[in-house]
Amino acid sequence: MLVAFFKKYLRPAISCAAVVFTLNLANPTALLAAETINFGTQPATMPIYIARAMGALDEVEKKHDVKIEFKVFSYGAPENQALAAGELQIASAGMGPAIVASARLPAKLLAISILEQTAIILPKDSPIKSVAELKGKKIAFPGKGSQQYPLLVKALSDAGLKVEDVQLFKTKGSDVPTLVSNKSVDAGITWDPHISKALASGNAKVLIKAEKILPIKAGHYIGNGVYAREDFIKAKPELVQDLITAIVKAIDFILKNEDKAIKMWADQIGFPEDVIRFAIKEKISVYNLDVAPEASTIDSYTKFLKDAKILQEADNPKFDPSFAKKALEAIK
Repeated sequence: MLVAFFKKYLRPAISCAAVVFTLNLANPTALLAAETINFGTQPATMPIYIARAMGALDEVEKKHDVKIEFKVFSYGAPENQALAAGELQIASAGMGPAIVASARLPAKLLAISILEQTAIILPKDSPIKSVAELKGKKIAFPGKGSQQYPLLVKALSDAGLKVEDVQLFKTKGSDVPTLVSNKSVDAGITWDPHISKALASGNAKVLIKAEKILPIKAGHYIGNGVYAREDFIKAKPELVQDLITAIVKAIDFILKNEDKAIKMWADQIGFPEDVIRFAIKEKISVYNLDVAPEASTIDSYTKFLKDAKILQEADNPKFDPSFAKKALEAIK
């Protein structure tokens, strides 16, 4: 009777289990969920969005059996807080937050992904033609902890003005274009895509771009960086390399396929194509394959942030250009 029970019920069950076990031995990762890699971004014309749109991140996910998820932030400070808490492994943000993170957090700067991105804007019909004419005027800015503040201070200083010579109005970077457009302020300084949104509306114009205030790399200001936690870099160097390579491939694609990239960004970040076109065509955001962070560039920018008291004298950013250099070799 026991033999009959075994033949009827247990042997088929064991056979099925053996088949499943054999299949899983053939693909041992099938039993495990893909690891999630959280990538910090902002809704801007970052190359990482093009990397996703062109399928480069799909290749990385398949190769490393990971899932890359974008965590979107409106500006750099909360992005850095998430990185500090271990909620992000890698991030792309304005160069100010990127350098602060690489100086004060267990993180390293790995690439410079966008140049420019900051400008002082005016109402379209403003009679102001120079920074010197901002004396006594009301200027919207995103706070003293932003990289826009020291850029504004330097622009004023270069024109012979002090901060006390103007009226500063602190607000969110995203609100600067609206305040400028409706003439609630005489001028404003912010970053892209907020600048391009204002320009595309026809209600604003550029007084001066960052490249005229602080040219650091290829005649431009350094606008955006890619940085990662050091424990992530140490644990998964090949994955980090492939992510940086995907970003460099995306920059190469942008330079060769500008109009296609504009459409891709519009689909990825939900901004109108005309706004993104302004960013690219008017060189509010500039792309260059010279992405490796070098000591001279980082030292110049660090001094700028220390002079502005955003960094303390003991703050020294950590950076590693090797990933960017290897990525550039991969696209040759």
